This record gives sequence, structure tokens and C-alpha cells, in this order.
Amino acid sequence: MARAFRLEPFGDFLALERGTAAPTREAYARDVARLVTYAVAHGAADPAALDARRLRDFVYHLKDIGLAPASIRRTVSAVRTYYRFLLGDGHVVRDPTERLETPRRWRTLPDVLTVDEAARLLAAPTLDDPLVFRDRAMLELAYGAGLRVSEWIGLAVRDVLMADGLLRVFGKGSKERLVPIGRQAIGAVAVYLRELRPTLDRGKGEGRLLLNARGTPLSRMGAWKVLRKYVGIAGITKRVTPHTLRHSFATHLLEGGADLRAVQEMLGHADISTTQIYTHVDRAYLRRVHRTFHPRS
Repeated sequence: MARAFRLEPFGDFLALERGTAAPTREAYARDVARLVTYAVAHGAADPAALDARRLRDFVYHLKDIGLAPASIRRTVSAVRTYYRFLLGDGHVVRDPTERLETPRRWRTLPDVLTVDEAARLLAAPTLDDPLVFRDRAMLELAYGAGLRVSEWIGLAVRDVLMADGLLRVFGKGSKERLVPIGRQAIGAVAVYLRELRPTLDRGKGEGRLLLNARGTPLSRMGAWKVLRKYVGIAGITKRVTPHTLRHSFATHLLEGGADLRAVQEMLGHADISTTQIYTHVDRAYLRRVHRTFHPRS
């Protein structure tokens, strides 16, 4: 294994060519040895068999086993140096570490709603509020389709394809995608379109789905205010933003067994590595379930 992964020549490279200090050499040796152990356990016979996806999984593995961010950053640095050595000596023909992220660049997830909290939030609008039908439709679409706040307020009436159970969403860069919506969201939108929107629209709605009390398109700030109102009514104490609903949408799908590629498509992520952050929430959830219910946990 050490020969196939050229661990000894790598140590010589650090000492003789790079002039790396002994403590750093020892740390790098441990880091690369950890990579080799992980690689072999996942069927890689040599460093050329590791691609960017597998290296990214390795970094996530380090996070999952509880390594400190500083230690992970050092490991990533060691792996990058290792592949530069391999590339320079002709043992690999490409460097898979070019886009490898470190903890410094990982996005921090805001609090994610539990399924119960999401249900309480969606049930919070009552008939006492004159805009209840709009608010129900907005919350059902935001959580039920995982939309960005700009996508909530940008939806046109024609973008709701009721018969097909789909939304036509224009995301970042005006990229169009189709997102499925469930019966609850379809029902909430149908009631809003029938009972309230016609009375709100006084010719200033610009064809948008969600309108404010003045009949103009709901603004980003208006959407935030509506959300904050119902978070309070639902008795949810954690900080909830429009993006929290998007994160909750993705997390609950994965917890239910959804395919990562399908979630990527629904969220409108160009790169699956952006979606992959949710797998860590999912892993934490699975560990909690195991500790709670398994007799040997």
C-alpha cells in the first residue's frame, strides 16, 4: 500500500525538495496516511484512482468523525501538496484537489425546522387574518418547493401549472427549472387564486402570484415580515429566515430517502457539491435516530 501510494518518496520530497520542518512532515505523513487508509477502504488501489468527488467525500468524512476544522484544513493542505508531488513526478496526470473545499469555505446552515415545527408554521395562518389565503399559499410554496425568497416573490400566476402539479421557477441567472408541488400547496394556491387574489389585484399586480394588501407585488421585505409573524404565532423560538424553509425542504427530503441528484434539480443547484452539504445534516439525523432506537447504541 505504501509503495503504491508512494508514501516514502513523498516524505523525501518534503524533506529534501521542500525543506519542510520535521513537525510539519510528520503531520503531513499522518494526514496522507489517513487518506490512504480511506482510499483503500473505498476500493482505490493507487492515488490516480481518487477523483475530486472521492476526495470531497474524504474531507466530509473527516468532519463526520469529529476532526477540528484546523486539523481538516491542514489535512487538505497535505493532500494538495501530495498531489502536486505526484503530478510533478508523473504518477498522476491531473490534480483532483483543485476545487477541494476547506472548512473555512463551508457554508454554515441556519437552524433547520423539524417536521413538527414546519407543520405548526404552515398551520399558523388563520381565518382571522384578511390575507390568510395568500399567506397560506406563500408558506406552502416556500417550504413545499424549496424556493429562494426571490423566487417566491418572482412567481407569476402563469408559472403555477396546477394541472401538472409543477412550478416554473426562474432561479439564479434566470435559469428556468420545473419544481413539483404537493396537494397541500396546490390546494392553498387554488383557494388563494379563487378567493383573494382577484380582489387584491387592481391592475398593478404585474401578473405576479403573490400580492400585498395594496395590490402590488409582494416585496422581499414584505415576505420576511409575513414569515416572522407566523414564526411567532407558531411558537418557534429558533431563528427562521426564508432560507431556513429552503434548507428544511432539502433536509426533510433527504431524511425521507430522496435521491441527492433529484434534490439538486429541485433546488436549482448547478453543482451537486452545493447540495451535498445537506447530507451532513442527514447523517447527524441518522446518528440521532441510531442512538435513540438501537439497543446497542
